[in-house]
Amino acid sequence: MMRVTVTGATGRVGRHLVAALKQRGDEVAALSRDPDRATELLGVEAFAWNIKEDAAPKQALTGRDAIVHLAGEDVGQRWSAKVKAEILDSRVRGTRNIVHTIFDTTPRPKALICASASGYYGARKDEIVDESAGPGSDWLAEVVARWERQAETAKIGTRTVVVRTGIVLDAHGGALKRMLPPFKAGIGGPIGSGKQYVPWIHLDDLVGIYLAAIDNPTFQGPINACAPEPVTNKAFARALGRALRRPAVAPVPGFALKLLYGAMSQIVLTGQRMVPARAAELPYEFKHPDLDEALRSTIAS
Repeated sequence: MMRVTVTGATGRVGRHLVAALKQRGDEVAALSRDPDRATELLGVEAFAWNIKEDAAPKQALTGRDAIVHLAGEDVGQRWSAKVKAEILDSRVRGTRNIVHTIFDTTPRPKALICASASGYYGARKDEIVDESAGPGSDWLAEVVARWERQAETAKIGTRTVVVRTGIVLDAHGGALKRMLPPFKAGIGGPIGSGKQYVPWIHLDDLVGIYLAAIDNPTFQGPINACAPEPVTNKAFARALGRALRRPAVAPVPGFALKLLYGAMSQIVLTGQRMVPARAAELPYEFKHPDLDEALRSTIAS
């Protein structure tokens, strides 16, 4: 049995991870701004924590087998100056507050598994990027690099893993949830040129990678959480159309997306051809490596 503490446990990834941990018999605790709600929703012990203002509570971290840090402001929204500050502050300061508690805890948790993002690599066109590639130079890449550096400061005495996550296939949240209404109405299609790559992953596989990272005591450093075969945005749109049995040929002009989402649209208009080179080291075998099957599974859930 593993003893695991999860931040961001009431989010869409956190809820599924907590459920998977409980199902296999692990002892789970959550850190939350609203611990009563977290306990009611998840059925686990929860501790109060303000991600930006406070060090994490020591009793929630002491002697744990792993801390999984998922909490932070959602990147997938229009980037006003206020939102950009919130994204940076919650990700960087929140991770720093976790690490400060780790340094002040005896015995220290054995592992820190920290969420990260494919945005680390920046816009790379059709260049294949694995975990050995360096960071990009745009705003989001700089935020993610700073975020990861905070997590890496914990590695003295604590095994540290950063999970660079692509587009998570989840019909009830994230990018796919926003895409479903127009595609169901038959007016979906590729975005911009459609040539940009989509580093996608089924929610089950993302949870599986976190479980493998928790369990493998030798694994550390970055892991790309994406399916083995990234596809272009045009191919993704066609696959989603097939899954819904709807046409998927109506293109969404890049300028229209920029009007709607501003600078945040760069995530969709550029993308990364990210591949999970290190997944075999966990080891991890993907449950949903095929996009057509993954989309059908997601939509049916």
